[in-house]
Amino acid sequence: MDIAFKASTNSYTSHQHWLYSTKYQCQYGFSFTHLNDRKRSPMVPCVRAVSGKSDLDFSDPSWKQKYQEDWNRRFSLPHITDIYDLKPRLTTFSLKKNRTDGGSLSADKWNGYVNKDDRALLKVIKYASPTSAGAEWPRKEIYYEPAEVKAAIVTCGGLCPGLNDVIRQIVFTLEIYGVKNIVGIQFGYRGFFEKGLKEMPLSRKVVENINLSGGSFLGVSRGGAKTSEIVDSIQARRIDMLFVIGGNGSHAGANAIHEECRKRKLKVSVVAVPKTIDNDILFMDKTFGFDTAVEEAQRAINSAYIEARSAYHGIGLVKLMGRSSGFIAMQASLSSGQIDVCLIPEVSFTLDGEHGVMRHLEHLLEKKGFCVVCVAEGAGQDLLQKSNATDASGNVILSDFGVHMQQKIKNHFKDIGVPADVKYIDPTYMVRACRANASDAILCTVHGAFAGFSGITSGICNTHYAFLPITEVITKPKRVNPNSRMWHRCLTSTGQPDFH
Repeated sequence: MDIAFKASTNSYTSHQHWLYSTKYQCQYGFSFTHLNDRKRSPMVPCVRAVSGKSDLDFSDPSWKQKYQEDWNRRFSLPHITDIYDLKPRLTTFSLKKNRTDGGSLSADKWNGYVNKDDRALLKVIKYASPTSAGAEWPRKEIYYEPAEVKAAIVTCGGLCPGLNDVIRQIVFTLEIYGVKNIVGIQFGYRGFFEKGLKEMPLSRKVVENINLSGGSFLGVSRGGAKTSEIVDSIQARRIDMLFVIGGNGSHAGANAIHEECRKRKLKVSVVAVPKTIDNDILFMDKTFGFDTAVEEAQRAINSAYIEARSAYHGIGLVKLMGRSSGFIAMQASLSSGQIDVCLIPEVSFTLDGEHGVMRHLEHLLEKKGFCVVCVAEGAGQDLLQKSNATDASGNVILSDFGVHMQQKIKNHFKDIGVPADVKYIDPTYMVRACRANASDAILCTVHGAFAGFSGITSGICNTHYAFLPITEVITKPKRVNPNSRMWHRCLTSTGQPDFH
Protein backbone atom coordinates (compact mmCIF):
# COMPACT_ATOMS: atom_id res chain seq x y z
CA MET A 1 0.00 0.00 0.00
CA ASP A 2 1.37 3.39 -0.97
CA ILE A 3 1.39 6.34 1.43
CA ALA A 4 0.16 9.83 0.66
CA PHE A 5 -0.98 13.00 2.34
CA LYS A 6 -4.03 14.87 1.12
CA ALA A 7 -4.35 18.57 1.90
CA SER A 8 -7.77 20.17 2.25
CA THR A 9 -8.59 23.09 -0.02
CA ASN A 10 -11.50 24.40 2.05
CA SER A 11 -11.61 28.16 2.59
CA TYR A 12 -11.18 29.34 6.16
CA THR A 13 -12.25 32.49 7.92
CA SER A 14 -9.72 34.73 9.62
CA HIS A 15 -10.54 33.46 13.11
CA GLN A 16 -9.51 29.91 12.22
CA HIS A 17 -5.82 29.82 13.00
CA TRP A 18 -3.52 27.27 11.41
CA LEU A 19 -0.32 27.81 13.32
CA TYR A 20 1.15 24.41 13.94
CA SER A 21 4.20 23.61 16.00
CA THR A 22 7.53 22.49 14.61
CA LYS A 23 6.91 18.88 15.61
CA TYR A 24 4.11 18.54 13.05
CA GLN A 25 6.36 20.00 10.38
CA CYS A 26 8.97 17.36 11.16
CA GLN A 27 6.50 14.50 11.52
CA TYR A 28 4.12 15.11 8.65
CA GLY A 29 6.16 17.31 6.31
CA PHE A 30 4.00 20.41 6.36
CA SER A 31 3.64 23.68 8.25
CA PHE A 32 1.08 26.46 8.31
CA THR A 33 1.39 30.22 8.45
CA HIS A 34 -0.98 32.37 10.51
CA LEU A 35 -3.93 33.60 8.48
CA ASN A 36 -3.61 37.15 9.82
CA ASP A 37 -0.21 37.75 8.23
CA ARG A 38 -0.36 41.46 7.45
CA LYS A 39 1.40 40.99 4.12
CA ARG A 40 -1.59 39.05 2.85
CA SER A 41 -5.34 39.43 2.70
CA PRO A 42 -6.92 38.00 5.89
CA MET A 43 -9.40 36.07 3.76
CA VAL A 44 -6.69 34.27 1.76
CA PRO A 45 -5.25 31.24 3.58
CA CYS A 46 -1.48 31.57 3.72
CA VAL A 47 -0.81 27.89 4.11
CA ARG A 48 2.65 26.67 3.19
CA ALA A 49 3.64 23.04 2.85
CA VAL A 50 7.17 21.87 3.45
CA SER A 51 7.67 18.84 1.22
CA GLY A 52 11.22 17.57 0.95
CA LYS A 53 13.42 20.37 -0.33
CA SER A 54 10.52 22.25 -1.91
CA ASP A 55 8.72 25.03 -0.06
CA LEU A 56 5.26 25.18 -1.62
CA ASP A 57 3.15 28.31 -1.42
CA PHE A 58 -0.58 27.63 -1.44
CA SER A 59 -1.20 31.03 -3.03
CA ASP A 60 0.55 29.71 -6.15
CA PRO A 61 -2.19 28.51 -8.56
CA SER A 62 -0.07 25.49 -9.49
CA TRP A 63 0.71 24.44 -5.90
CA LYS A 64 -1.35 21.24 -6.18
CA GLN A 65 0.58 19.98 -9.17
CA LYS A 66 3.95 20.85 -7.61
CA TYR A 67 2.91 19.32 -4.29
CA GLN A 68 1.71 16.09 -5.96
CA GLU A 69 4.82 15.81 -8.12
CA ASP A 70 7.07 16.20 -5.10
CA TRP A 71 5.16 13.61 -3.07
CA ASN A 72 5.10 11.19 -5.99
CA ARG A 73 8.86 11.52 -6.21
CA ARG A 74 9.43 10.98 -2.50
CA PHE A 75 6.96 8.16 -2.00
CA SER A 76 7.35 6.32 -5.28
CA LEU A 77 8.10 2.75 -4.23
CA PRO A 78 11.19 1.17 -5.83
CA HIS A 79 10.04 -1.21 -8.52
CA ILE A 80 11.63 -3.87 -10.69
CA THR A 81 10.57 -1.94 -13.82
CA ASP A 82 12.90 0.87 -12.72
CA ILE A 83 15.71 -1.38 -13.97
CA TYR A 84 14.11 -3.85 -16.37
CA ASP A 85 11.64 -3.21 -19.15
CA LEU A 86 9.08 -5.84 -18.21
CA LYS A 87 5.42 -6.32 -19.11
CA PRO A 88 3.04 -7.57 -16.40
CA ARG A 89 0.94 -10.70 -16.78
CA LEU A 90 -2.25 -11.79 -15.05
CA THR A 91 -1.66 -13.11 -11.53
CA THR A 92 -1.90 -16.79 -10.72
CA PHE A 93 -3.14 -15.91 -7.22
CA SER A 94 -6.91 -16.24 -6.86
CA LEU A 95 -8.81 -17.50 -3.85
CA LYS A 96 -11.64 -18.55 -6.12
CA LYS A 97 -9.53 -21.36 -7.57
CA ASN A 98 -9.25 -23.27 -4.28
CA ARG A 99 -11.87 -25.80 -5.25
CA THR A 100 -11.74 -29.44 -4.28
CA ASP A 101 -12.82 -30.40 -7.81
CA GLY A 102 -9.74 -28.73 -9.29
CA GLY A 103 -11.76 -26.04 -11.08
CA SER A 104 -10.90 -22.36 -10.96
CA LEU A 105 -12.21 -18.97 -11.96
CA SER A 106 -10.28 -16.54 -14.12
CA ALA A 107 -8.46 -13.72 -12.39
CA ASP A 108 -10.57 -10.99 -13.99
CA LYS A 109 -13.69 -12.36 -12.26
CA TRP A 110 -12.28 -11.99 -8.76
CA ASN A 111 -12.67 -8.57 -7.17
CA GLY A 112 -10.06 -8.71 -4.45
CA TYR A 113 -6.94 -7.05 -5.79
CA VAL A 114 -5.17 -3.84 -4.82
CA ASN A 115 -5.67 -0.93 -7.19
CA LYS A 116 -2.51 0.87 -8.26
CA ASP A 117 -4.00 4.19 -7.16
CA ASP A 118 -4.83 3.09 -3.58
CA ARG A 119 -3.39 5.42 -0.93
CA ALA A 120 -3.36 5.54 2.86
CA LEU A 121 -3.73 9.00 4.37
CA LEU A 122 -1.02 9.88 6.88
CA LYS A 123 -3.35 12.03 9.00
CA VAL A 124 -7.12 12.41 8.92
CA ILE A 125 -8.47 14.94 11.39
CA LYS A 126 -9.56 18.58 11.29
CA TYR A 127 -8.47 20.65 14.25
CA ALA A 128 -10.34 23.94 14.63
CA SER A 129 -7.45 25.63 16.39
CA PRO A 130 -3.68 25.18 16.69
CA THR A 131 -4.00 24.23 20.37
CA SER A 132 -6.85 21.70 20.10
CA ALA A 133 -5.90 18.29 21.48
CA GLY A 134 -8.89 16.24 20.30
CA ALA A 135 -11.91 14.67 21.99
CA GLU A 136 -9.99 12.68 24.60
CA TRP A 137 -8.95 15.84 26.47
CA PRO A 138 -11.07 18.28 28.52
CA ARG A 139 -12.81 21.37 27.15
CA LYS A 140 -12.05 24.90 28.23
CA GLU A 141 -15.68 25.43 29.33
CA ILE A 142 -17.84 23.02 31.32
CA TYR A 143 -21.53 23.06 32.17
CA TYR A 144 -21.55 21.42 35.60
CA GLU A 145 -20.26 22.45 39.00
CA PRO A 146 -18.11 19.41 39.98
CA ALA A 147 -18.73 19.79 43.72
CA GLU A 148 -22.49 19.54 43.11
CA VAL A 149 -22.40 16.66 40.61
CA LYS A 150 -23.69 13.19 41.38
CA ALA A 151 -22.36 10.74 38.78
CA ALA A 152 -23.56 7.16 38.30
CA ILE A 153 -21.96 4.27 36.42
CA VAL A 154 -23.80 1.17 35.18
CA THR A 155 -22.59 -1.91 33.25
CA CYS A 156 -25.22 -3.63 31.12
CA GLY A 157 -25.59 -6.70 28.93
CA GLY A 158 -23.11 -9.57 29.07
CA LEU A 159 -19.61 -9.63 30.47
CA CYS A 160 -16.67 -8.32 28.49
CA PRO A 161 -12.94 -8.03 29.25
CA GLY A 162 -12.07 -4.52 30.37
CA LEU A 163 -15.27 -3.54 32.20
CA ASN A 164 -13.45 -2.93 35.47
CA ASP A 165 -10.74 -0.96 33.68
CA VAL A 166 -13.35 1.45 32.32
CA ILE A 167 -15.17 1.79 35.66
CA ARG A 168 -11.85 2.56 37.32
CA GLN A 169 -10.83 5.13 34.73
CA ILE A 170 -14.18 6.95 34.85
CA VAL A 171 -13.93 7.24 38.64
CA PHE A 172 -10.35 8.51 38.44
CA THR A 173 -11.24 11.17 35.86
CA LEU A 174 -14.34 12.31 37.76
CA GLU A 175 -12.25 12.82 40.87
CA ILE A 176 -9.70 14.87 38.90
CA TYR A 177 -12.58 17.19 37.97
CA GLY A 178 -13.47 17.44 41.66
CA VAL A 179 -16.54 15.18 41.79
CA LYS A 180 -17.05 13.70 45.26
CA ASN A 181 -20.37 11.91 44.84
CA ILE A 182 -19.85 8.90 42.54
CA VAL A 183 -22.03 5.80 42.73
CA GLY A 184 -22.30 2.48 40.94
CA ILE A 185 -25.67 1.05 39.89
CA GLN A 186 -25.63 -2.67 40.53
CA PHE A 187 -26.57 -5.34 37.97
CA GLY A 188 -27.33 -3.18 34.95
CA TYR A 189 -30.56 -1.23 34.50
CA ARG A 190 -32.12 -3.61 37.03
CA GLY A 191 -30.34 -1.66 39.76
CA PHE A 192 -32.60 1.32 39.16
CA PHE A 193 -35.80 -0.47 40.21
CA GLU A 194 -34.99 -3.79 41.91
CA LYS A 195 -35.60 -3.65 45.64
CA GLY A 196 -32.57 -4.53 47.73
CA LEU A 197 -30.05 -3.27 45.16
CA LYS A 198 -28.53 -0.18 46.69
CA GLU A 199 -26.16 2.31 45.16
CA MET A 200 -22.51 1.44 45.61
CA PRO A 201 -20.33 4.43 46.65
CA LEU A 202 -17.25 4.64 44.41
CA SER A 203 -13.94 6.38 44.91
CA ARG A 204 -10.32 5.97 43.90
CA LYS A 205 -9.70 3.89 47.02
CA VAL A 206 -12.62 1.56 46.22
CA VAL A 207 -11.74 0.95 42.54
CA GLU A 208 -7.94 1.11 42.82
CA ASN A 209 -7.36 -2.58 42.11
CA ILE A 210 -10.54 -3.76 40.39
CA ASN A 211 -8.74 -3.82 37.03
CA LEU A 212 -6.73 -6.81 38.27
CA SER A 213 -9.72 -9.12 37.86
CA GLY A 214 -12.22 -9.92 35.12
CA GLY A 215 -15.98 -9.51 35.11
CA SER A 216 -17.78 -6.40 36.33
CA PHE A 217 -17.28 -4.94 39.81
CA LEU A 218 -20.86 -3.62 39.58
CA GLY A 219 -22.45 -6.75 38.11
CA VAL A 220 -24.40 -7.03 34.86
CA SER A 221 -27.87 -8.05 33.67
CA ARG A 222 -29.94 -7.91 30.51
CA GLY A 223 -33.18 -6.03 30.02
CA GLY A 224 -34.73 -3.72 32.59
CA ALA A 225 -37.80 -1.76 33.57
CA LYS A 226 -39.64 0.77 31.43
CA THR A 227 -37.62 3.83 30.46
CA SER A 228 -39.98 6.09 32.40
CA GLU A 229 -39.39 4.07 35.59
CA ILE A 230 -35.61 4.28 35.15
CA VAL A 231 -35.78 8.05 34.65
CA ASP A 232 -38.07 8.31 37.69
CA SER A 233 -35.29 6.61 39.67
CA ILE A 234 -32.62 8.88 38.16
CA GLN A 235 -34.69 11.92 39.10
CA ALA A 236 -35.34 10.64 42.62
CA ARG A 237 -31.65 9.87 43.16
CA ARG A 238 -30.69 13.35 41.84
CA ILE A 239 -28.22 11.90 39.34
CA ASP A 240 -26.59 14.50 37.06
CA MET A 241 -24.39 12.22 34.93
CA LEU A 242 -25.04 8.64 33.88
CA PHE A 243 -22.32 6.56 32.24
CA VAL A 244 -23.73 3.48 30.51
CA ILE A 245 -21.17 0.80 29.60
CA GLY A 246 -22.64 -1.65 27.12
CA GLY A 247 -23.23 -2.84 23.58
CA ASN A 248 -25.84 -2.03 20.96
CA GLY A 249 -28.82 -2.91 23.15
CA SER A 250 -27.46 -0.97 26.12
CA HIS A 251 -26.78 1.98 23.81
CA ALA A 252 -30.39 1.90 22.65
CA GLY A 253 -31.48 1.94 26.31
CA ALA A 254 -29.12 4.84 27.06
CA ASN A 255 -30.58 6.81 24.15
CA ALA A 256 -34.14 6.16 25.36
CA ILE A 257 -33.14 7.42 28.83
CA HIS A 258 -31.54 10.49 27.25
CA GLU A 259 -34.69 11.25 25.24
CA GLU A 260 -36.92 10.87 28.31
CA CYS A 261 -34.64 13.17 30.32
CA ARG A 262 -34.87 15.76 27.55
CA LYS A 263 -38.63 15.39 27.45
CA ARG A 264 -38.73 16.19 31.16
CA LYS A 265 -36.13 18.96 30.71
CA LEU A 266 -33.78 17.34 33.23
CA LYS A 267 -30.18 18.51 33.38
CA VAL A 268 -28.76 15.00 33.03
CA SER A 269 -25.93 13.96 30.72
CA VAL A 270 -26.30 10.38 29.51
CA VAL A 271 -23.08 9.14 27.95
CA ALA A 272 -22.44 5.61 26.68
CA VAL A 273 -19.19 3.67 26.45
CA PRO A 274 -19.12 1.05 23.65
CA LYS A 275 -18.55 -2.41 25.10
CA THR A 276 -18.68 -5.58 23.03
CA ILE A 277 -16.19 -8.31 22.26
CA ASP A 278 -17.96 -8.76 18.90
CA ASN A 279 -16.53 -5.39 17.77
CA ASP A 280 -19.86 -4.70 16.03
CA ILE A 281 -20.44 -1.05 17.02
CA LEU A 282 -20.91 1.06 13.89
CA PHE A 283 -18.21 3.63 13.02
CA MET A 284 -15.84 2.39 15.75
CA ASP A 285 -12.39 1.12 14.76
CA LYS A 286 -12.36 -1.22 17.74
CA THR A 287 -14.26 -1.65 20.99
CA PHE A 288 -12.55 -2.49 24.27
CA GLY A 289 -12.37 -6.19 25.05
CA PHE A 290 -12.08 -7.27 21.41
CA ASP A 291 -8.30 -7.74 21.40
CA THR A 292 -8.49 -9.77 24.60
CA ALA A 293 -11.27 -11.90 23.12
CA VAL A 294 -9.18 -12.65 20.03
CA GLU A 295 -6.16 -13.54 22.14
CA GLU A 296 -8.18 -15.80 24.43
CA ALA A 297 -9.90 -17.42 21.43
CA GLN A 298 -6.52 -18.48 20.12
CA ARG A 299 -6.01 -20.60 23.22
CA ALA A 300 -9.12 -22.57 22.27
CA ILE A 301 -7.98 -22.80 18.63
CA ASN A 302 -4.56 -24.07 19.71
CA SER A 303 -6.20 -26.74 21.89
CA ALA A 304 -8.43 -27.81 18.99
CA TYR A 305 -5.39 -27.96 16.71
CA ILE A 306 -3.44 -30.17 19.13
CA GLU A 307 -6.43 -32.47 19.63
CA ALA A 308 -7.06 -32.76 15.88
CA ARG A 309 -3.42 -33.30 14.94
CA SER A 310 -2.99 -35.96 17.61
CA ALA A 311 -5.99 -38.03 16.51
CA TYR A 312 -6.53 -40.26 13.50
CA HIS A 313 -8.66 -38.20 11.11
CA GLY A 314 -9.04 -35.61 13.84
CA ILE A 315 -11.34 -32.62 13.30
CA GLY A 316 -11.11 -29.73 15.76
CA LEU A 317 -14.23 -27.52 15.87
CA VAL A 318 -14.23 -24.19 17.73
CA LYS A 319 -17.29 -21.96 18.15
CA LEU A 320 -16.61 -18.30 18.94
CA MET A 321 -18.95 -15.42 19.74
CA GLY A 322 -20.36 -13.24 16.98
CA ARG A 323 -24.14 -13.00 16.66
CA SER A 324 -24.20 -10.92 13.49
CA SER A 325 -20.53 -10.07 12.97
CA GLY A 326 -17.67 -12.50 12.51
CA PHE A 327 -14.80 -10.24 13.57
CA ILE A 328 -13.57 -12.51 16.40
CA ALA A 329 -13.68 -15.66 14.25
CA MET A 330 -11.95 -13.90 11.36
CA GLN A 331 -9.19 -12.25 13.42
CA ALA A 332 -8.56 -15.30 15.57
CA SER A 333 -8.40 -17.57 12.50
CA LEU A 334 -6.06 -15.22 10.68
CA SER A 335 -3.71 -14.65 13.61
CA SER A 336 -3.54 -18.30 14.68
CA GLY A 337 -2.63 -19.67 11.26
CA GLN A 338 -4.05 -23.05 12.31
CA ILE A 339 -7.58 -22.79 10.89
CA ASP A 340 -8.56 -24.62 7.69
CA VAL A 341 -12.17 -23.39 7.51
CA CYS A 342 -13.63 -20.17 8.95
CA LEU A 343 -17.40 -19.63 8.78
CA ILE A 344 -18.94 -16.25 9.64
CA PRO A 345 -22.49 -14.76 9.45
CA GLU A 346 -21.61 -12.31 6.68
CA VAL A 347 -20.62 -14.98 4.15
CA SER A 348 -23.17 -17.58 3.06
CA PHE A 349 -22.13 -21.19 2.50
CA THR A 350 -23.49 -24.67 1.92
CA LEU A 351 -22.63 -27.74 3.96
CA ASP A 352 -23.57 -30.44 1.45
CA GLY A 353 -22.98 -30.87 -2.24
CA GLU A 354 -19.98 -30.85 -4.53
CA HIS A 355 -18.73 -27.47 -3.31
CA GLY A 356 -19.98 -27.76 0.27
CA VAL A 357 -18.03 -27.64 3.52
CA MET A 358 -18.31 -31.39 4.11
CA ARG A 359 -16.71 -32.21 0.77
CA HIS A 360 -13.83 -29.85 1.60
CA LEU A 361 -13.35 -31.53 4.99
CA GLU A 362 -13.08 -34.88 3.17
CA HIS A 363 -10.38 -33.36 0.99
CA LEU A 364 -8.50 -32.02 4.03
CA LEU A 365 -8.56 -35.36 5.85
CA GLU A 366 -7.32 -37.10 2.73
CA LYS A 367 -4.58 -34.52 2.15
CA LYS A 368 -3.48 -33.59 5.71
CA GLY A 369 -4.98 -36.24 7.91
CA PHE A 370 -6.65 -33.68 10.18
CA CYS A 371 -8.25 -30.20 10.05
CA VAL A 372 -9.47 -27.36 12.30
CA VAL A 373 -12.75 -25.47 11.77
CA CYS A 374 -13.75 -22.15 13.37
CA VAL A 375 -17.37 -20.95 13.31
CA ALA A 376 -19.00 -17.78 14.63
CA GLU A 377 -22.17 -18.34 16.66
CA GLY A 378 -24.29 -16.44 14.14
CA ALA A 379 -23.01 -18.34 11.11
CA GLY A 380 -25.28 -20.67 9.14
CA GLN A 381 -28.53 -19.51 10.73
CA ASP A 382 -30.25 -19.78 7.34
CA LEU A 383 -29.51 -23.52 7.44
CA LEU A 384 -31.20 -24.02 10.82
CA GLN A 385 -34.75 -23.83 12.09
CA LYS A 386 -35.48 -20.27 13.19
CA SER A 387 -36.69 -19.48 16.68
CA ASN A 388 -39.00 -16.61 17.54
CA ALA A 389 -37.83 -16.59 21.14
CA THR A 390 -35.95 -13.56 22.48
CA ASP A 391 -33.72 -12.95 25.49
CA ALA A 392 -34.20 -10.29 28.18
CA SER A 393 -32.57 -7.69 25.94
CA GLY A 394 -34.93 -8.41 23.06
CA ASN A 395 -32.32 -10.23 20.96
CA VAL A 396 -33.51 -13.21 18.94
CA ILE A 397 -32.17 -16.40 20.49
CA LEU A 398 -30.01 -18.04 17.84
CA SER A 399 -29.97 -21.74 17.08
CA ASP A 400 -26.71 -23.36 18.20
CA PHE A 401 -24.77 -23.71 14.95
CA GLY A 402 -21.72 -25.08 16.76
CA VAL A 403 -23.60 -28.13 18.06
CA HIS A 404 -25.34 -28.52 14.69
CA MET A 405 -21.99 -28.46 12.91
CA GLN A 406 -20.58 -31.04 15.31
CA GLN A 407 -23.43 -33.48 14.65
CA LYS A 408 -23.39 -32.75 10.93
CA ILE A 409 -19.68 -33.65 10.65
CA LYS A 410 -20.10 -36.84 12.69
CA ASN A 411 -23.12 -38.02 10.67
CA HIS A 412 -21.54 -37.13 7.32
CA PHE A 413 -18.36 -39.14 7.84
CA LYS A 414 -20.31 -42.01 9.37
CA ASP A 415 -22.53 -42.12 6.28
CA ILE A 416 -19.57 -42.26 3.86
CA GLY A 417 -17.76 -44.85 5.99
CA VAL A 418 -14.76 -42.67 6.88
CA PRO A 419 -13.70 -42.53 10.55
CA ALA A 420 -13.55 -39.01 11.99
CA ASP A 421 -12.70 -37.96 15.53
CA VAL A 422 -14.48 -34.65 16.22
CA LYS A 423 -13.39 -32.48 19.16
CA TYR A 424 -15.80 -29.59 19.88
CA ILE A 425 -14.68 -26.59 21.97
CA ASP A 426 -16.92 -23.68 23.02
CA PRO A 427 -14.84 -21.14 25.03
CA THR A 428 -17.58 -18.45 25.10
CA TYR A 429 -17.72 -17.80 28.83
CA MET A 430 -13.97 -18.22 29.30
CA VAL A 431 -13.42 -15.44 26.74
CA ARG A 432 -16.00 -13.08 28.28
CA ALA A 433 -14.92 -13.47 31.87
CA CYS A 434 -11.17 -13.13 31.57
CA ARG A 435 -9.21 -10.08 32.61
CA ALA A 436 -8.37 -7.57 29.86
CA ASN A 437 -4.83 -7.85 28.51
CA ALA A 438 -4.67 -4.10 27.80
CA SER A 439 -7.40 -1.47 28.02
CA ASP A 440 -7.85 1.95 26.49
CA ALA A 441 -8.21 4.82 28.95
CA ILE A 442 -11.70 6.05 28.11
CA LEU A 443 -10.96 9.59 29.27
CA CYS A 444 -13.14 11.26 26.66
CA THR A 445 -16.30 9.80 28.20
CA VAL A 446 -16.14 11.99 31.30
CA HIS A 447 -14.93 15.02 29.37
CA GLY A 448 -17.93 14.79 27.07
CA ALA A 449 -20.36 14.79 29.99
CA PHE A 450 -18.77 17.85 31.59
CA ALA A 451 -18.83 19.58 28.21
CA GLY A 452 -22.61 19.27 28.35
CA PHE A 453 -23.14 16.52 25.80
CA SER A 454 -25.82 13.86 26.26
CA GLY A 455 -27.09 11.00 24.13
CA ILE A 456 -23.57 10.39 22.84
CA THR A 457 -21.05 7.58 22.82
CA SER A 458 -17.28 7.80 22.60
CA GLY A 459 -14.83 5.62 20.78
CA ILE A 460 -11.92 5.42 18.37
CA CYS A 461 -12.92 6.49 14.88
CA ASN A 462 -10.19 6.33 12.23
CA THR A 463 -7.54 6.11 15.00
CA HIS A 464 -8.87 9.20 16.83
CA TYR A 465 -11.18 9.46 19.84
CA ALA A 466 -14.49 11.01 18.82
CA PHE A 467 -18.00 11.65 20.10
CA LEU A 468 -20.86 10.19 18.05
CA PRO A 469 -24.65 10.45 18.48
CA ILE A 470 -26.01 7.20 19.88
CA THR A 471 -28.83 7.33 17.32
CA GLU A 472 -26.30 6.84 14.53
CA VAL A 473 -24.30 3.94 15.99
CA ILE A 474 -27.38 1.84 16.84
CA THR A 475 -28.93 1.91 13.35
CA LYS A 476 -27.30 -1.43 12.52
CA PRO A 477 -24.34 -3.54 13.66
CA LYS A 478 -20.95 -3.21 12.03
CA ARG A 479 -20.22 -6.29 9.95
CA VAL A 480 -17.28 -7.91 8.20
CA ASN A 481 -17.06 -6.79 4.58
CA PRO A 482 -16.71 -9.97 2.46
CA ASN A 483 -14.77 -7.92 -0.11
CA SER A 484 -12.40 -6.44 2.46
CA ARG A 485 -8.70 -7.20 2.40
CA MET A 486 -8.86 -8.53 5.96
CA TRP A 487 -11.36 -11.21 4.95
CA HIS A 488 -9.32 -12.03 1.87
CA ARG A 489 -6.25 -12.38 4.08
CA CYS A 490 -8.22 -14.79 6.25
CA LEU A 491 -9.18 -16.81 3.16
CA THR A 492 -5.54 -16.87 2.10
CA SER A 493 -4.54 -18.13 5.55
CA THR A 494 -7.15 -20.90 5.66
CA GLY A 495 -6.97 -21.80 1.96
CA GLN A 496 -10.70 -22.45 1.92
CA PRO A 497 -12.71 -22.23 -1.33
CA ASP A 498 -16.14 -20.72 -1.93
CA PHE A 499 -18.69 -23.06 -0.40
CA HIS A 500 -21.41 -22.61 -3.01
